[in-house]
Amino acid sequence: MSQISWLEDNNFIFPDVNSALTEPDGLLAASETLTPELVIYAYQQGIFPWYSDGQPVLWWSPEPRCVLFPKKFHISRSFKRTINSGLFEIRTDTSFRQVMLACAQPRNDKEGASESGTWITDAMLHVYCELHDRGIAHSIECWHEDELVGGMYGLVLGDIFFGESMFSKMKDASKTAMYHLCTVIKPYMVDAQVYSPHLESLGAEEIRRQDFIELIAARSNFSLNI
Repeated sequence: MSQISWLEDNNFIFPDVNSALTEPDGLLAASETLTPELVIYAYQQGIFPWYSDGQPVLWWSPEPRCVLFPKKFHISRSFKRTINSGLFEIRTDTSFRQVMLACAQPRNDKEGASESGTWITDAMLHVYCELHDRGIAHSIECWHEDELVGGMYGLVLGDIFFGESMFSKMKDASKTAMYHLCTVIKPYMVDAQVYSPHLESLGAEEIRRQDFIELIAARSNFSLNI
């Protein structure tokens, strides 16, 4: 960890994102503490936490950055049939903790959520639930016959949805949640953080990190002093 910056508990100042490592891609800093304020402060600068139990809190800003612009959301013919079928009911913020816990479960579905969510530590769960209580973190939930079968969660700052994770127990469930986020609820730009083939199939693309930072400055009209 000697090549990255350590954040002091009484001086949370991130280094310039351009100093992030290229291997592993985007690793920028580490800290002993994870707080709601620090998470917001990080997101405002294009930085997010991602670590596992037993590690310090690791902070990342990869190059390039994967984003989804709402106008570019891809709707295939088969997915359009799913939307029109009324198979799923979309709810927001009714089961935030359940969505996080579902995202934390090991899984291997066909919607890009094949990795284990073990990086969603107890500390992450606590902090993001507190952010939810403050009205900053949100869940978009996909229900079928009164069962939670898919969804996603993240932070909303301005008109950017900083996506953290998604899960799906039924085909097209997480995709339907993303569709409603981008087109029905509000045309949010989605920070998808890191590329995956599933995200690309939805219309996500990779942009330069600096371009992403400029988009945040222009679109996330939210300020917090810590």
